[in-house]
Amino acid sequence: MPGFLRQRPVRLRLALIYSGLFLLAGAVLLTVTYGLVANTLPAGVSSNLAAKAARFANSDSFPGLKTCKQNATSPQATEKCKQEAMQAAQRIAADAAANARSQTLNHLLDYSLAALALMTVVSAVLGWIVAGRALRPVHAITAAARRASEQNLSERIALAGPADELKELADTFDAMLARLEAAFASQRRFVANASHELRTPLAVMRAAIDVTLAKPERTPEQLEAMAAEVRQATEQAERLVEALLTLARSDRGQGPRSALDMAVFAEDALDAAAPAIRASSLRVMSALEPAPAMGDPVLVERLVANLIDNAVRHNVADGWIEVSTGGRDGMAQLSVANGGPVIDEAEVASLFEPFRRLCPHQGHGARDGVGLGLSIAESVVAAHRGQITMRPLPEGGLRILVVLPASR
Repeated sequence: MPGFLRQRPVRLRLALIYSGLFLLAGAVLLTVTYGLVANTLPAGVSSNLAAKAARFANSDSFPGLKTCKQNATSPQATEKCKQEAMQAAQRIAADAAANARSQTLNHLLDYSLAALALMTVVSAVLGWIVAGRALRPVHAITAAARRASEQNLSERIALAGPADELKELADTFDAMLARLEAAFASQRRFVANASHELRTPLAVMRAAIDVTLAKPERTPEQLEAMAAEVRQATEQAERLVEALLTLARSDRGQGPRSALDMAVFAEDALDAAAPAIRASSLRVMSALEPAPAMGDPVLVERLVANLIDNAVRHNVADGWIEVSTGGRDGMAQLSVANGGPVIDEAEVASLFEPFRRLCPHQGHGARDGVGLGLSIAESVVAAHRGQITMRPLPEGGLRILVVLPASR
């Protein structure tokens, strides 16, 4: 029994609280009832009892009255005998009334205390049962938490009943399990995709080296071609590793925060993308107003660069790019729009997933990316408590709007 009680301290405390409150309420009720009864019962001799005592004192059956009258030698002595009999009768009546009052109050107190003790025990038992029923959802939540693991997150409590605090707790726990399941599934997809993406450049390098080494007489031109192919694959792997590191850093949300201007980053990103813009004959329209914000300069710079690079890569020949920055309502804004193929509205949300690319025929240069640009952008915005929205344009292409808290 002590071990059983130690395993259920909350249930025991609730049962003790229920019985303690009942005992306190019963004691208050008993005190009030006792006081009311004590004030209601007469403390002296009632008029009815006094009349009965007077009639008894005047009758010859009163002890000693008849003998006193017979021994009386004068009317004054007879009257004195009657007065003494009356006083004795009043004393007897007062004693009888006091005894009756005391006996009534004692019986009331004894019976009330016995009933209170019995009901206290009953309330403790009922409190134990009620506490167990009230804590049953908590046991279900505990059991679900024990069964939950990385491989088993699909189970839900699905608590039925009134919309009380326990149902709210169970629903919150179910929502947490759903978020964890989605996060682990996304992590598994990310690891699988990253492994696949890293395996591709390594396979290219190995194939180039094996093919070159398999030739009996290797010329310098063949070795240079192999080196160029290996270098290109190495650069692709390096870009992928750098993107993964940036994504991991933005997911942690850690880094120095300082005042920055997204307009400056946008101008630098456009300058860096100028060769690719000229190669694709893209038309650039920019309206770079000051957009002061507070954040990690490295991450925000990568955010702006990824959005502009995405607009250049997933464009069409002789297309267009529109970049604008500014501040509004205490927020810094960056808008990047580009031409390109028409994108279905249902596919827009999936573009933020890691390694999600448009089909190669849908965008110019789509093969060259690693598929992490928009994922990094979304992660950086979330780390800065901002907002990023993306919508397709009717004539083709995308418009992405980033809103970050402005610096004071």
